[in-house]
Amino acid sequence: MPASSPTISVIIPVYNGGAAFRKAISGLFRTCPPPDEVIVVSDGGSDSSADTAAALGAIVIRRSVRGGPAQARNQGARAATAEVVLFLDGDVLAPPGVIGRVRALFHGDKELAALFGSYDDEPGTSDFLSQYKNLLHHYVHQSGREQAFTFWAGCGAIRRDIFLALGGFDEKYTRPSIEDIELGYRLNRAGHKVALIKELQVKHLKRWRVSSLLRSDIMDRAIPWARLIVREGAIPDDLNLNVAGRWSAVTAWALAFLLAAAVRDVALLFPAAVAAAILWFLNAPLYAFFYRQRGFRFMLGAVLCHWLYYVYGSAAFALIVIQHLLRTAVERALRLRKTASLRRS
Repeated sequence: MPASSPTISVIIPVYNGGAAFRKAISGLFRTCPPPDEVIVVSDGGSDSSADTAAALGAIVIRRSVRGGPAQARNQGARAATAEVVLFLDGDVLAPPGVIGRVRALFHGDKELAALFGSYDDEPGTSDFLSQYKNLLHHYVHQSGREQAFTFWAGCGAIRRDIFLALGGFDEKYTRPSIEDIELGYRLNRAGHKVALIKELQVKHLKRWRVSSLLRSDIMDRAIPWARLIVREGAIPDDLNLNVAGRWSAVTAWALAFLLAAAVRDVALLFPAAVAAAILWFLNAPLYAFFYRQRGFRFMLGAVLCHWLYYVYGSAAFALIVIQHLLRTAVERALRLRKTASLRRS
């Protein structure tokens, strides 16, 4: 390794990681070249994940109370000694050359502050929901802009001094949420360069269920991301929030209303079909990707899930925006009343 190449600390938060974590951590120790150090933060878990990591040679930080991945990653970064910290989720299997690739990217671009990759297109579990969720993530990241506005901690690296100077992840997020997206906003606001490296792909080993998918999409993503957008005052035109995605949300709601109304008036089935065609057209490249990857039947199921996602995701977003507008209106009315009262006195 050239003397000027940055050192790499891998930081993995884990809470009762089970078999997926054992597979992920074992794979990490087979990477070539290896990281300079591996720090595993056991976030109040009760299984053997911490002991497994220690037996393989990782530095293990054991937390007695679960605080969430943001706290765990921050603690790991403070304990790290390398110039670059590479965050990996406890349920992703990194490719053998990941350390060398990350090291070369930072070595080759001194202005690069952070980078992140994506899931690959071969998820570790074979059930439909897990395949759909992971392939959707893969496609969205592979279609995103390489000059990124955000960050992703599933497989994301950042220069440690910049990470610490920015205060790390926001620890108010006590569940796996948008703490990495929020950090990406701060990186961009501070003028730092963040890159989406599309060839940097990891295998996701998680098995998704309906309950966990809905909780993640609504409570951990849509609602907190909407609050972040309201706070920042702008919607970025990239990833899930591009123009096609926004129009798709509107069209999905129109389709839902037309189908519901068609129960009483079948004539509304025609405009419903038009709305469905528009929705298909707006997302045709994604649906073609589903077809190429898993065939016709999978594509049809994935399309239905995707349309439902637009409905409940945009509903959660709208709820937060309405709450913000109402709160702003009330606060403005109170200020005006107070001002009028002071003038009368």
